[in-house]
Amino acid sequence: MADTVTWEILRELAAFRAAKGCAVSLYLSLDPSEVPTPSDARTRLHSLLSDAEKQLGEHRSSLAHDERLALKGDLEHLHDWFENEFERDGARGVVVFAAGLDNVWQSLAVADPVTDAARIDRDLYVAPLVRLAGRPEGALVAYVGKERAELYRLDGTRLVEIADESGQVPGRHDQGGWSQARYERHIEAIVFRHLGDVAATLDSAARGARGVPVVLIGPEEVRTEFEGLLAHETRARVAGWTTAEAHAEPPQLLEVALPLLAEWGERMDAQLLERWREEAGKNGRAAAGWNETLEAASDGRVELLLVRDGADRPAYRCPACGRAQAGAGTCPLDGTTMEPSPAGLDLAVHQTLNHGGTIRVIADGSVLESAEGVAALLRF
Repeated sequence: MADTVTWEILRELAAFRAAKGCAVSLYLSLDPSEVPTPSDARTRLHSLLSDAEKQLGEHRSSLAHDERLALKGDLEHLHDWFENEFERDGARGVVVFAAGLDNVWQSLAVADPVTDAARIDRDLYVAPLVRLAGRPEGALVAYVGKERAELYRLDGTRLVEIADESGQVPGRHDQGGWSQARYERHIEAIVFRHLGDVAATLDSAARGARGVPVVLIGPEEVRTEFEGLLAHETRARVAGWTTAEAHAEPPQLLEVALPLLAEWGERMDAQLLERWREEAGKNGRAAAGWNETLEAASDGRVELLLVRDGADRPAYRCPACGRAQAGAGTCPLDGTTMEPSPAGLDLAVHQTLNHGGTIRVIADGSVLESAEGVAALLRF
């Protein structure tokens, strides 16, 4: 089963810096279309470990003897773990972070494919995980009918039930001696109370999961009445309604909910980009391009980092304080000579997360082309 990549996990990983030597970050794709068999995965793993060993050799002069031995031990641990402990179990990618001297070992089996990569550095390589953390994790999906009513939370690639408000509505055979009109009013009252209970449960769940979208599934006949029972804050987060078979199981409910969640994400992207355009147009709280964005992130001014999917470039980092900048030179804070880094995006991600900001990967980032694919909304 795939692990859920949360912002809390990502912030924890970004905050780590090896106190003794370096850490290993390893990403291995398990996409069935590219890596169909265990043998294929093993071949790719050996290639990654070979690349990591070359990087270890490049770091040789800057590492003490015990630090080099520890890194070799980390690479052996990675090999043994994949061979003897790791279970693929439907995962489409796996990520492992290891730093034996700092007692760090974390593995994440993820639901999406990742790009193969092996990095040895004092910081962990976390940028590829941002796209996964940015998924609508925790989204609420509710099936709402006159009788059936179930509420689910999106957890990775599955729906987890958090409430069942299903109730029994009398059928026509239960009418007894009631008049038709009186009986129908009775049924309507039962349905109204049922929908009110469901709305209250959904409102409560939405208050406890701020900001996440809500997908509603159910027949047309209950939609208008049910939405009218929702709190304004919940109604504003409804990504849309769709339909499913009356007895659809959670996997089928998720299948029909995902397109609405994707559309919701696109609308959020458009709103954020419009906000950034407005701020940039009036020279307000916005940064554009690598120079401005890395400087703002290092100063702790980034509220939201906006990145076109796939955007990256080499940049520079201060080995003493971690500050990042686009060009070579010395650190403006401590005068230390900046060191080159192959992944400027990872530097921006670390600085943003470590200062409490968040990140949005924009799938259609054409608006960001003029900003070199990276921009930010700023706190000040």
